[in-house]
This record gives sequence, C-alpha cells and structure tokens, in this order.
Amino acid sequence: MSIRVTLDRVLLDRRMSLTELSDRVGVTLANLSILKTGKAKAVRFSTLEALCRELDCQPADLLVYEDDEEAANQEAAE
Repeated sequence: MSIRVTLDRVLLDRRMSLTELSDRVGVTLANLSILKTGKAKAVRFSTLEALCRELDCQPADLLVYEDDEEAANQEAAE
C-alpha cells in the first residue's frame, strides 16, 4: 500500500507556485518540494492543516491511497 501526494495537481488547479505556497504556510521550499515529489515519509497534521487552509481544499485532495498492485498496474499502463 502507498500514499500518493497530489500537491502538484492542486497547485496547478489553483495557479499557485510552490514558492508562493511556501511563503503562505511557513514551510521551507525544500520541505514542500520533498512532499510534492512523494519523497516524504511523513507529514505533520499542522502542515497538512496549513496546506488545506491556504489551498482551500480537504486532506483527501492532497493525499490518495493506492494499493501497491494497483499502483504497479497504473505505472505499467503509462
């Protein structure tokens, strides 16, 4: 099982840069980049709350659960 972060899609929908989001939520650009690329192993609830507040979204808009088998099939299809 895996959790996929869809921050890039939400940023695109909001026409907001990662730098602008970083300034708004008070999280470093480097940490947001790690989150955006899916390399983060954890996210604090306070960070998730700040992201949802600034992006006007729900946590489910930023995080998607995928079964490992489903994710492998999706990657193979691409």
